[in-house]
Amino acid sequence: MGHQSMEQTQARLFINGKWAEPAAGGSSFPSLDPATGALVGTFAEAGPADVDAAVDAARCALADPAWVGITAAERARLLWRVADLIEAHAGELAELETRDQGQPLGVARDVSVAGAAEHFRYYAGWCTKIEGAVAPVSFPNTLHYTRREPVGVCALITPWNFPLMIATWKIAPALACGNTVIVKPAEQTPATTVRLVELIERAGIPAGVVNLLTGGPDVGRALVEHPGVDKVSFTGSTAVGKEIVRGSAANLKRVTLELGGKAPSIIAADADIDAAVAGNLQGGLLNSGQVCAAYTRFYVDRRRVDEFTEKLANAASGLRLGNGLDPETQLGPLVTAEHLAKVDGCVRRAVEEGAELVTGGTRADGDGSLARGNFFRPTVLAGVRDEMSIARDEVFGPVLPVLAYDDPEELAARANDTEYGLAAAVWTKDLATAHRLAADIRAGAVFVNMLPIPDSGAPWGGFGASGWGREMGKYALDVFTEVKGVWMHLG
Repeated sequence: MGHQSMEQTQARLFINGKWAEPAAGGSSFPSLDPATGALVGTFAEAGPADVDAAVDAARCALADPAWVGITAAERARLLWRVADLIEAHAGELAELETRDQGQPLGVARDVSVAGAAEHFRYYAGWCTKIEGAVAPVSFPNTLHYTRREPVGVCALITPWNFPLMIATWKIAPALACGNTVIVKPAEQTPATTVRLVELIERAGIPAGVVNLLTGGPDVGRALVEHPGVDKVSFTGSTAVGKEIVRGSAANLKRVTLELGGKAPSIIAADADIDAAVAGNLQGGLLNSGQVCAAYTRFYVDRRRVDEFTEKLANAASGLRLGNGLDPETQLGPLVTAEHLAKVDGCVRRAVEEGAELVTGGTRADGDGSLARGNFFRPTVLAGVRDEMSIARDEVFGPVLPVLAYDDPEELAARANDTEYGLAAAVWTKDLATAHRLAADIRAGAVFVNMLPIPDSGAPWGGFGASGWGREMGKYALDVFTEVKGVWMHLG
């Protein structure tokens, strides 16, 4: 499918190297700009026959010499070409991501698109470095060595908050390891994933290796339950992650899950308060708080909690809300009207439970431009206690609850008093405090005096209800390969 404006075409499915309408007539669904309510595009709703066709194509590609017969260096060049194409179309991809998801254009350009290209380049480098090992065994005259082989057909199910970048977190390592994939983007934000697959096609990756199915939860469920799928990699809510575990049990699929979070941010008594305010404002409100690793519980030394709260509220209330395409915008909309209602409900419940609303807490609909979109004012809550729902439930919005502490010895226990364990932050000038808390907090990533932004070279994933396995770095090779032991008796 040649690229055209999303308003003018209905995006189709991509199966076995061809763009096509859904089987048996199929159906379609719209994607709307969360800042304006305008139509971004109309997308195909895959049906059961389309899922079967995509799985069949991916299985056939596992035996196709055009894919399995190429060298690791050739596979690396294919991935590098995808990265080059992402960069060549960076402006277009960033604008499309902003229109479909709502994130400010600077975030789309500098985080989402730049990160997407970087992931393909990073895993292009790994293609020629996926190695086995020789192990000494107790049998005489026996050589034992290991091979890392592809898991097989991988269903990659991605979320709506960073649709382009998270798709690349999965596609790039899966292809580097020699797998074939079926990509299912979130139905709220499919546009940039469709465009990415167009670029992958242009890069020359063989037919059937990358397939695209758009649609709602039924499509994802069908992939999870399909006996021809060997692995599921999912990023999204913990509730859906649990459903995927149940659905994948029939044929014991390999499953990787990156799920919810409720990241604590600890502001020690010795912290640079101005730096902590600026960092936590960005760490809590990046993409309007629609980040699984967003800082969402602020533990502040009681001697400094009033100063921190006042400065945080002043900074939050001064942020400019607006359409992400406006270069002056600092905070964009929430992804859908339904999600806006959920965030609003979480704040109302917090106030009912006794939290003090310092700033924000309402939909931003004072003028015509904001009234058309899903805008929620950045919200700071003071006097929050650990047992309140706002301190325990994932809100996924621009809501910053502040909690006080008296004894630093209680911090690790309070930070760990959650089902989640994806990310955490510590703000301090003291190395001993930083290292001690980094060791004691149960989270997959602890950020000291910085923002919670992952990197392609470092592991990403969580403890507890935040998921299974790790993405990125060399750790992604473990989840996209199987280890085979070869025994050779030498006589």
